[in-house]
Amino acid sequence: MKFFRALVIVFITVLFVACNFTEEIHFNEDGTGKMNIGFDGSEMLQMLPSTDSTELEEVIDSTLGFKDLLRDKKDSIAQLSPEQQAQLKKLEPFSLHMLVNAEEGIMNFDMFTDFKDVSEINDAFNAFQSASSIGPAAGGKPMPKNSANEATEVSYSFKKNKFKRSAAIVDQDLFKQSIDSLSSAEMFLSGSTYTFKYHFPKRVKSTNVEDATFSMDGKTMIYEVGFMEMLKDPESILIEVELEN
Repeated sequence: MKFFRALVIVFITVLFVACNFTEEIHFNEDGTGKMNIGFDGSEMLQMLPSTDSTELEEVIDSTLGFKDLLRDKKDSIAQLSPEQQAQLKKLEPFSLHMLVNAEEGIMNFDMFTDFKDVSEINDAFNAFQSASSIGPAAGGKPMPKNSANEATEVSYSFKKNKFKRSAAIVDQDLFKQSIDSLSSAEMFLSGSTYTFKYHFPKRVKSTNVEDATFSMDGKTMIYEVGFMEMLKDPESILIEVELEN
C-alpha cells in the first residue's frame, strides 16, 4: 500500500536529514481544543535515494484514522509484545494526514486529535514517533523498539488561565541509549527545528519563554528550538503561559 510504504520511508529517513516539526495547539474557551503535530519533509524528499523516491512517484493525499487501523489490523497487532501493543494503543485518538507530491517537492505529515482536556494528550511527539511502527505492524512484521518513547514523558495542563508544558526523563538508561543512537545523525539534525505554536482564547499576559514571539492580537505564541537541543535535554523545554483574565 502506497500510504504505508511512504510512512515507513519517511520514518526510516527522518533521523538522517534536516527536518522541521511543529507542535500546534488550538484552545477553546472551555479548555477543549485540537492538537496537531506537523512534519515538513520537503527537504528530505529531495535527499531520498532513487530506489525510495520511485516508491513516491504517485501523489498521496490521504487521511488515516489510527482507531480504525488498529481495529482492522488487530490480528497482526496481537502478535506483538504487550509493550508494543500499549505503544500503538496511544495512537488511537489520533488521525494522520499525509500529502506527498514528489514532482512538486511536497512531503507533509500532520497527526492530529481533538481533546476535551489537553492533559489527555500526554506525549504527542512520542506518539508521532510511534506512528512509524504502523507500517511494519500492518504488514505483520516485528515493530522496531523505540527506547526514546519509554525514556521520556511530556505532560500538558491548562487550568484557570494557566498553560504548562513540561518534560521529564523517566528512565535514564533508556534515555542514554536513545541519545547514543543519534550520534551518527547529529551533523544532519543540527539544522532541524521544533516549533511550538499555541493559540489561546485570550491574550497572553506573561510567559517564562524569553524568545517567544506573538501574533498581533496577542493570542498566539510561537517558540522555536533546535531539534537536537530538545532531544538531548527535553527537561529544559519548560513552557508556562498565563493569560489575561
